[in-house]
Amino acid sequence: MRIGFDHDKYTAMQSEMIRQRIDQFGGKLYLEFGGKLFDDFHASRVLPGFKPDSKVSMLLTLKDQAELVIAINADDIEKSKVRGDLGITYDAEVLRLIDAFRGIGLYVGSVVMTCWREQHSAAAFKNRLESLGVKVFRHFPIEGYPYNVEEIVSENGFGKNEYVETSRPLVLVTAPGPGSGKMAVCLSQLYQENQRGVRSGYAKFETFPIWNLPLKHPVNLAYEAATVDLDDVNMIDPFHLEAYGETAVNYNRDVEIFPVLNALFESIYGDSPYKSPTDMGVNMVGNCIVDDDVCCNAARQEILRRYYAARCAVVQGHASQVEVDKLKVIQQKLGITSEIRPVIAAAQKRAEETDAPALAIELPDGTVVTGKTSSLLGPSAAVLLNALKVLAGIPKGIKLISPTVIEPLRSLKCDYLGNHNPRLHSDEVLVALSICAATNEVASLAMRQLPLLSGCEVHSTVILPAVDANIFKRLRLNVTCDPRYQSHKLYHK
Repeated sequence: MRIGFDHDKYTAMQSEMIRQRIDQFGGKLYLEFGGKLFDDFHASRVLPGFKPDSKVSMLLTLKDQAELVIAINADDIEKSKVRGDLGITYDAEVLRLIDAFRGIGLYVGSVVMTCWREQHSAAAFKNRLESLGVKVFRHFPIEGYPYNVEEIVSENGFGKNEYVETSRPLVLVTAPGPGSGKMAVCLSQLYQENQRGVRSGYAKFETFPIWNLPLKHPVNLAYEAATVDLDDVNMIDPFHLEAYGETAVNYNRDVEIFPVLNALFESIYGDSPYKSPTDMGVNMVGNCIVDDDVCCNAARQEILRRYYAARCAVVQGHASQVEVDKLKVIQQKLGITSEIRPVIAAAQKRAEETDAPALAIELPDGTVVTGKTSSLLGPSAAVLLNALKVLAGIPKGIKLISPTVIEPLRSLKCDYLGNHNPRLHSDEVLVALSICAATNEVASLAMRQLPLLSGCEVHSTVILPAVDANIFKRLRLNVTCDPRYQSHKLYHK
């Protein structure tokens, strides 16, 4: 697949920009990290060549200077708020992040619980963290935040928060999800440090929107598509235009809050170090795009995938029609139609021919392979096997899985586990294939092709069962589905 983004250039440029910002503030910088540090698959899809953990690779070049502070809203702990992409609660995500950061050699200094009001579940989680040796600090609600600047920058505002003890020049403030209070933690620390005679700085790292790409660039519009549920809208930064006469792209929330932030900076420092919200950023992503056409095409694909995902989410009760309508508008701006995604027509044609659900996969060389529903296999399992055969150069008529393996699996499903569907799902067929691979070189050859599926495009004519959707996600396939279930039942697993 063609590359549009230079990962190595990004790692070098981004780390150098952060070092410069540390020096600008005399050696201490609080850097608010927006978006995902790990597993940023959106960025890797719209910027081919950007690795899902590119930001972590960049941070590892700064690991001797950096420590991480994780902010979590105590109300989110109390409500057992769940990350939609991982399906785990925010407090569990904090534990996962700590393990992940430590696992690659990054130092986690502490956890800050924001909006602290002695919530029962939050207090229990605080005790748990402390029993595990993690430092925990409490930050309290401030009446009138963020607009009552006089109250915020006082002993009754930031002054009543617990001072977060840090030991390194670069403090990265991250969180398990939005609304965790990262910015407030940074600003509180600036106030607290200033009270102690230490001048420290604040900067913000957001991958999207990319400030030095055009407002309607497909990559920036793909960010809007990814955040339709948050009401984020890209816009020209009016403060940057006025200060420098240069056009820069930011998003509505940062533009709206900047006058307040400016006032906070002036109250803390005596003057503001920034003339625009774009000034606060340290994002070098736009400078590392090496093939704009590749990234534009990838972004258009992402917008179309988001559109199909939203239509399915409406059927599943997870989204509103408003989100679908917003995505339609974004597509119209770029003239996007389903024709740019060949797997859609291929899957739908196969479904019409067989009068049953079907799937299609587009392989790295552009070959489109389909899979149909049969008495033996579900369409997800069938398309995986067909794709592996094509990748391995195995003739279509050769069976990869022995009947002596399939029959016991079917018997286990229906006779012992009470499943009424004898067809094998994708997880079951991969287990069967791995068993056969132990004694069958052809099956082994097919198994070795699995990594080549990463990044391939897939379309299903029905909403995938959870088990198949999970397998495709773990294989890093980019999946869309027609917004309908296979059956007319009201309950779907």
